Amino acid sequence: MVSKIILACWVIFWVYWFASAVGTKKDITRMRQRLEREVPIRFGLLIVIVIFVKLSATNAYSFHNTHLTNPYVVGGGFVAFILGLLFAIWARRNLGENWGMPMTVKQSPELVTSGPYRFVRHPIYSGILLAMLGTAFATTLIGLFILAIVGTYFIYSALVEEKIMLAAFPKTYPAYKQKTKMIIPFIL
Repeated sequence: MVSKIILACWVIFWVYWFASAVGTKKDITRMRQRLEREVPIRFGLLIVIVIFVKLSATNAYSFHNTHLTNPYVVGGGFVAFILGLLFAIWARRNLGENWGMPMTVKQSPELVTSGPYRFVRHPIYSGILLAMLGTAFATTLIGLFILAIVGTYFIYSALVEEKIMLAAFPKTYPAYKQKTKMIIPFIL
């Protein structure tokens, strides 16, 4: 039951996510940069996740004890999942028309430091990662493998975006960077 609710919430989340992209500022990232940097990574990430999900769904590999039954762990995972989605949505709404795909440059960018951006510089990544961690604990520990892959991609994206932000806001971003963590509040 919990897994069906989580799946429905993920579907609703992604529908909202893509629908809310309408009306954002124009992306001015050079197409060549995007093709060289983003497309191979995203395509590779998608292939690995699809293959892993397919193998686990067909029981090509035996994953013993990966489905959790402890109601406290499942309940805690579900709460983390909901909090993660809400944090990502809060960050997305706070960005407004400045939101864009990872590692892109927007026309007339603004440095947003309010809302969840007071706590971390990349709260959308933080929220999605927390939601994925919650999903893994509420459903199956196999999700931790996907979390590790997506987490690696998000850290890579955040590092690239840090360079973009430093170039766009050379006077204000260093101070903001110094007072906030990148992805995990108070830690990283």
